[in-house]
Amino acid sequence: MKKTILQLTTALALVTMAGTAHAADCKITVGLVMELTGPAGEYGQAGAKSVEMAFRDINAAGGVRGCDLATDTRDSQSQGNIAVDAATQLVQVKKVPVIIGGIISSVSIPILTSVTGPAKIVQVSPASSSPTLTALGRDGKTNGIFFRTITSDALQGVAAAKYAIDKGFKKLSIIHVNNDFGVNMVAEFSRAYKALGGTIVSDTPYNEKQSSYASEVTAAMAGEPDGLYLVSTPVDGATVARTWISQGGVQKFLLNDGMNSPDFIESVGADYLKEAYGTSSGTSPTASTDYFMKNYKEFSGIEPSNPAADRSYDAGAIVGLAIAIAGSEDPGKIKDAMYKAVDPAGTPIFAGKDEFAKALGLIKDGKPIRYEGVIGPVSFDKY
Repeated sequence: MKKTILQLTTALALVTMAGTAHAADCKITVGLVMELTGPAGEYGQAGAKSVEMAFRDINAAGGVRGCDLATDTRDSQSQGNIAVDAATQLVQVKKVPVIIGGIISSVSIPILTSVTGPAKIVQVSPASSSPTLTALGRDGKTNGIFFRTITSDALQGVAAAKYAIDKGFKKLSIIHVNNDFGVNMVAEFSRAYKALGGTIVSDTPYNEKQSSYASEVTAAMAGEPDGLYLVSTPVDGATVARTWISQGGVQKFLLNDGMNSPDFIESVGADYLKEAYGTSSGTSPTASTDYFMKNYKEFSGIEPSNPAADRSYDAGAIVGLAIAIAGSEDPGKIKDAMYKAVDPAGTPIFAGKDEFAKALGLIKDGKPIRYEGVIGPVSFDKY
């Protein structure tokens, strides 16, 4: 793992160049594989807009080597096999030097193992938090090309367990999406929760996009839990939560970070979520945080609180700065430059046109920079 502290047609291919304040004669295209539709569509739509905003800001600051950054965006439909096909075309046909995506781990992992890893093309996920990605790096299966601007679920699971105990959840039922993200999140949570004295009365997986989750909810309600730990995405999660409430389940919820969604709250009803608690990754706010919170909605039409929005801007910013540092579109040089974009010894750089102009000037002079993200200070470890 590389670590730091959401009606489109089936074969969607959108090529977007961020608005610029100068007329560039060339462009550098980065591939985006995002969950624009499907259960994680809310995340991918926000993520794609965030990357576009970061590229817009870099382009307005002068661009990279006189060229505009652009995106070639493909819809994974929240499905790993479709994501692999999209990434394959971007790498083999479009020859992009970097892929940003996916948002969810069940999309990012197959892209990594089937496309970017073997091709040695840098891949940056803004929001894939599965510990499996760390394990793949440790096992030497990524060629060192995978980065992510989010913490591992190994950390989120432990934090959620402690929070659950602190909030008085001594006995919990769990319902979780049956994919790599859900399985790993629950494993990390369960280990920590039990060690702290908590009891899990039931652990029920579900498959995505079902019309009903009545049987899963019935199974999870056994044992008189103090609350429900729901690991899901907003659309399916809302269906599960409504079913839980309608069947008389206790209206106390613990939620993963991806459930921090206005759509989820509206669909379930705020009155039923008065005792709903959740986790969120991130660190101390920076000047980048302030800039993003003030400008993102005007650019995208999406609330900046969307769980994928902030970290996707950071992914786009770091990729753009790394290409500038690399001085070329060579994937190997970009991989090395990813670390240099967040050099601890560098001059702090924040989000926005003026800050990126400063960064590009420092890069031109051969001086180190340290991008400070919307989610806080960013660093990458070996995996």
